[in-house]
Parts: sequence; structure tokens; C-alpha cells
Amino acid sequence: MTARPALVCPRDGAAFVPERVQRIEVDRCPVCRGFWLDAHELGELEAARASEHARRGTVDYAQRASELRCPVCARPLTAFNYRAHNVELDMCEDEHGYWLDAGEEREVLAVLQERARGILRIPSAEAAWHRARKGGAGGGLFDRVRWFFDR
Repeated sequence: MTARPALVCPRDGAAFVPERVQRIEVDRCPVCRGFWLDAHELGELEAARASEHARRGTVDYAQRASELRCPVCARPLTAFNYRAHNVELDMCEDEHGYWLDAGEEREVLAVLQERARGILRIPSAEAAWHRARKGGAGGGLFDRVRWFFDR
């Protein structure tokens, strides 16, 4: 098996150094502090913080051209809004990986935590809606609306 050539940062050309982020070994730029995730590693980063249910859905919204190039194949990367939030990541169209600028891993994890909290709220919101609808002894939401319009 052939060893992968040394990769360099798409921002400043510095040689990457291996570093652990959320128990994942990533290629970190020692200058700008951004890092390169191999294609499967974005999913691993997400899994470190959120359930599979919270990670469902489209990851890349509003794709556009990036000024950066893939450290693996040197083709232009594609910028996108991560999970429709104001977090811009860059990805290789040939699925070599993702570029995250310094601090964006924290933003990715914050988006996932927000999604997980939203998913946990769904059952309690549904239960409250059913209680309001049923209400018991004619006191439900629909009974009150009917009473209002029948007056």
C-alpha cells in the first residue's frame, strides 16, 4: 500500500500536522489552525456529539464556488452552509474531505446540539398538543374554538 503524500493547508500552504479533535485524528494547519477532515471524518465528528437521528438530513446547503483547493486532488473545493446554518465549510466534490477553518468544529458541534435538543422537544410538544386537543370534558382547544364561533 502506498503512503499518502504529505498534505498542505489550502489557506496558506503550510504542511499539516496530525492532531486529535473529539477522538478523531485530523490534519491540522499549525499556522491558521484550520483542519482537513477525510470524507468519513465529518460523520465521526458529528457522531461524537449527536445521535444518528439528530444527524439525519442534508448537510450541504447553498453550494457555491470556493477559493480553496482540495489538499488531496488540487481541484477547487465547494463552499456550503452546514445544515442550513451560518457555518460555511468547504468540501471536495470528489469526496476526499472537508476543510474547516479554525473554530468551525465548535460551530458544527453547536449546530448538532441544537438539532438534538429540538428532537428531544418533539415528543413533549406532541403530547401537549394532544392534551390541548382532547382537554377532557369539553375543555379542549377545539371545543373552545367551536364554543367561540357557535356563540
